[in-house]
Amino acid sequence: MHYLVDTDQMQTEGLLSAALVQTIKNRSRAAMVALGVNTVLAGGIAAAAGGFIFWLADTLSVAITGGIFLALGIAILLRAGPLYRMLGNAAGLIGGGMLIGGATLKLLEEATPETAALCLLIAGAGTMAGALVLFRKTPSARFLLGAVTLLGAVMHLVGLYSGMTLYPSGFGLPSAAHLYATLLLLALGYLLDLRFVSALAVVPFAQMLDTSTSYFHAAYVFSSPEPSLSILQMGLAMIAALWLVQNRHERIGRHAGIFAIMAFVIGNLCFLVGSLWGDVPGQSFITAPLWEDFADDTARDAAFMVYYAAIEAWQTTALAISADAFSIIWALALLAMAAYAAHRGRRGLLNATLTFGAIHAYTQMFERFGDEPLAFVIGGLAAVPLAWGMWRINEHFAERHPATPAA
Repeated sequence: MHYLVDTDQMQTEGLLSAALVQTIKNRSRAAMVALGVNTVLAGGIAAAAGGFIFWLADTLSVAITGGIFLALGIAILLRAGPLYRMLGNAAGLIGGGMLIGGATLKLLEEATPETAALCLLIAGAGTMAGALVLFRKTPSARFLLGAVTLLGAVMHLVGLYSGMTLYPSGFGLPSAAHLYATLLLLALGYLLDLRFVSALAVVPFAQMLDTSTSYFHAAYVFSSPEPSLSILQMGLAMIAALWLVQNRHERIGRHAGIFAIMAFVIGNLCFLVGSLWGDVPGQSFITAPLWEDFADDTARDAAFMVYYAAIEAWQTTALAISADAFSIIWALALLAMAAYAAHRGRRGLLNATLTFGAIHAYTQMFERFGDEPLAFVIGGLAAVPLAWGMWRINEHFAERHPATPAA
């Protein structure tokens, strides 16, 4: 587990020796350098593999070039020393990415939708399972085999989601697909010990209630059609993840912790939506007609009139949560989470809490209190006893659980 401490201050107090402080600094620097190197390497591999696929634009050429890169990478890993291992991994991943990515695009472009979906599902699952078995048995090529496992998972999920478009959206099929993708990513993140993959699992998890993002020219949009239910969903996920952090071994805790932070981020974005628009929970489950289902304007207009009438009927009978209520609950939740995160030493959660606290304050300043200076006076004065209370709670905890001096 990572903790934020002032090593120089602890050295001054005699809790850490100078040699131990230097060791901590060296390891911290090594971890940061490794993160930077791996980020650059992964980005370059993805760009090169994708660029080759679209540049060559021919199935045979992509297959031959990808096979050459893959064979070269494997040869380097088997015969060369540690100095050239990074080059072997890069070449192997470019080749593997070209073969898997090229096959995926070829199936989507030329096969029937049903055939493409089925082939991608099976081929992706086979690639993922085979690479995962080799990953656990071949320590010398874990980086390459782990990446191939993820490429197989991508192929598998592309097949899953392309197949979902062939069936009606009823009966909870999309939500079931999103839940399956969530569990798959969490499992792969744990088995490969990649917290980035565990963090990505929150994307399909959020989409179970159609929470998503979109992009327009020079604008990124976050959409949450059911902010109340999504907040409840993310809150329950956070509670479960934090329980795992406290009650399971360190490796599970690391992956549960990153998922908890991502769920917290999505939940706060849903709070932001609710604080601006309010919510009538359940309204989005009333499905709108599809434009392509109608041959003439008259039938389409009649169907939309029925849809709008159903929306109005729901709004008059269902629970409505105002934007003001969202704003107040959000502020209280942020205060509670800040106290918990600081008390438990959860630096990631605390940083996310402070970030969204600033976003909340900034948003409400322009939306509600821009012309009400007294609101800032009241809020600022209220923050003083709150900060004092958090400090006293921490002091009380420190008195009950005194630190043990270092040996």
